[in-house]
Amino acid sequence: MPRPSAAQVCLGSFTVVASTVALLAVSGADGVLAVAVLVVFALALGTVVTVLSLSASSMASPAGPLAAPATTGAAAESATGAGAPAERAYARQR
Repeated sequence: MPRPSAAQVCLGSFTVVASTVALLAVSGADGVLAVAVLVVFALALGTVVTVLSLSASSMASPAGPLAAPATTGAAAESATGAGAPAERAYARQR
C-alpha cells in the first residue's frame, strides 16, 4: 500500500477533528466512556477517508501499476529499425 501524501494526511486529520467536534456537540455526551467511543468512531472515520482518498488518487494517476511497460530487447530492436541498437535514456549521475 502506498504512503499517503501530506494532503491526504491533512484531509484525514481534518475529518477526525471536525467529526469529533460535531459528534460531541450533537450527542451532548458527558461521561468519559461516551466521549471515548465518539473519539474512536471519529478516528475510524478519518482513517476510512484517508484510505479512500489513497485509492481514488491511485486510480486517477496514469502512471500507476496499469501503465504500459517499456519496450525492451527484441521489441525495441524491431521498433527502432532492422538490427539497430535500442537507445537508452538514463539520467546522468555526477
